[in-house]
Amino acid sequence: MQAAIDEARKGLDEGGIPIGSVLVHEGKVIGRGHNRRVQSGSAILHGEMDALENAGRQPAKVYAQSTLYTTLSPCAMCSGAILLYGIKRVIVGENQTFLGEEALLASRGVTLQVQHNQACISMMKDFIAARPDLWNEDIGR
Repeated sequence: MQAAIDEARKGLDEGGIPIGSVLVHEGKVIGRGHNRRVQSGSAILHGEMDALENAGRQPAKVYAQSTLYTTLSPCAMCSGAILLYGIKRVIVGENQTFLGEEALLASRGVTLQVQHNQACISMMKDFIAARPDLWNEDIGR
C-alpha cells in the first residue's frame, strides 16, 4: 500500500487529485500510477487506470495472478477495468471519503480488503476540504 500512497502524494504534488495505485505480480510492482485527470486534461486517467496503462499489455494470467492496490475505493470505470482484466484481488486504502463499486466487484468474485488506512483517509479529507472544486469535478457531482 505504501507504493500506492507514494503515487497519491506524487499526484497531489503535481496539483492533481491524490489517488494512487499499483499493480503487483509475484511480489513485484509491474505498474504504478496516480490520478492525472487534472495534470493531463484526461477524462480517464484515474489512479487505477494509470497503473494499468503503465503496466503495459500483459498476458491474461498475469492480471489474474496480480493484486491491485489503490488508495481509494474504485469507481465504476476502474471497477470495470478490474473485471475486464480479471484481477482477482484488490486492496483498498480507504472507502470513507468515497465508496466505489465494491459490491459489484465482490459479486463478481473479486476479493476485496479495505484497510481503513489513516494516511489515505487523512490525505483525501484534507484534499476535499482544500479543493472541493476539483473533487466535485472528478466525481461528477
